[in-house]
Amino acid sequence: MNGRYDVKNDTIIAFIGPGVMAEAMIAGLINQNVVPSGSIVASGPSAARVDELGERHAIRSETDNAAAVEGADVVVLAVKPQRLDHVMKDLKGSIRSSALVVSIVAGATIEKIAAGLGHDVVVRSMPNTPAQIGEGITVWTAAEAVSDAQKETAREILTAFGDEVFLDEERFLDMATALSGTGPAYVFLFMEAMVDAGVHLGFSRRVAEILVAKTVRGSVDFYSNPDDPLHLARLRNQVTSPGGTSAAALYYLEKAGFRTAISRAIWAAYERSRELGVDSSAHWPESLPETPQ
Repeated sequence: MNGRYDVKNDTIIAFIGPGVMAEAMIAGLINQNVVPSGSIVASGPSAARVDELGERHAIRSETDNAAAVEGADVVVLAVKPQRLDHVMKDLKGSIRSSALVVSIVAGATIEKIAAGLGHDVVVRSMPNTPAQIGEGITVWTAAEAVSDAQKETAREILTAFGDEVFLDEERFLDMATALSGTGPAYVFLFMEAMVDAGVHLGFSRRVAEILVAKTVRGSVDFYSNPDDPLHLARLRNQVTSPGGTSAAALYYLEKAGFRTAISRAIWAAYERSRELGVDSSAHWPESLPETPQ
């Protein structure tokens, strides 16, 4: 096994919440041969949606959460934060005492989940949307009641759709939610702004999209080159000639408060994640941190 733990083929994994991220996880588990499709069950309130997943991935579908977790070795909570309390009431007392609960619910603490389910074997994780193509990054932590073997089970599941980073302290999960969990939205907005600027310059939208996508992908790959790792600032300096076009553009971005806007946005996401952990039904506050002028 080359030192790598393998989830047993007869491990039953139940997904509560049949959303996009749950489907990405299901597809990853099947495509990476972690478990056979027959060992996976998905449950949710919409029969049409769970039946769709059942047909597409050859898994079992349920609309009764308690029935879905019956006999499950791993239960993945993949519901929206606003639905969590209701779902935990459905599941309380139905999960096997030896089962591992893996949560991907933003903001929901291990303490909240353990109390709501009456079950203390809980892993809390935060994946991001590139998991849908096997390029996700998931930050996770585990309750004290989670055994080493169960941690390896969690790791095997999470690596089925990307990379994983385990951290001992749960406080980092809200930070990860703001930085990597929400991060793709920042990247997409930045790319969208670049495409719009390209169209304004005179490119067709399709050509602008190709240029921007390749530029972003190539830049990330360049930074990630293991043979010549460089600091981001050094890479930026390499393409910034004195008095050149990059210098002019970067001067304007700095003057417009680009770094501060990004920092404030991530902080706002972090605070929102913490709010959701306290009250899953919370709405957005009436005011957010001021945008620098």
